[in-house]
Amino acid sequence: MKRTGPVPLLSAAVIGVVSGFLIDQLLTAGGQPTFTPSLMLPVLLVLLGAILVALALPIRRATSGAVPGVATRPVDPFYAVRIAMLARASSLVGALVAGVAVGLLAFVLTRPVLPSLGSVSAVIAAAAGGIVLVVAALVAEHLCTIRKDDDDDQPGPADPGFGLSHND
Repeated sequence: MKRTGPVPLLSAAVIGVVSGFLIDQLLTAGGQPTFTPSLMLPVLLVLLGAILVALALPIRRATSGAVPGVATRPVDPFYAVRIAMLARASSLVGALVAGVAVGLLAFVLTRPVLPSLGSVSAVIAAAAGGIVLVVAALVAEHLCTIRKDDDDDQPGPADPGFGLSHND
């Protein structure tokens, strides 16, 4: 599995910026107030990031042997893949949420009348929460990677079973 690169994260952020700006534009054109995210959104994003890193730490401890003298348990590969995929999805969601918040902020700040401090602070907090989630997800994804073995680069023997499992 390849690690999350900057292109998907930047793409999600750009889609978010455009979406956030268009949402407020359409709401304003329809005579509705602009969208203001809840103050619980950044709290939940930061909490998700913290839980994600906490779930990835046992994988790192098991693969790196960080504590000498303590027997390490084998890593459940399904658990590791689930956490790595959750980290990848969380980084994309964090980039999208941060992008939407930046789009909302861009729309509000380009109006001739400045908005109230409460609505701007909620949008800035949502953007910061999204960025924190991206960083935490990338850290968790890094914690789920295992170091490359020396024999990974060596070509192995050809598969004599023609792709069949040993149980067939």
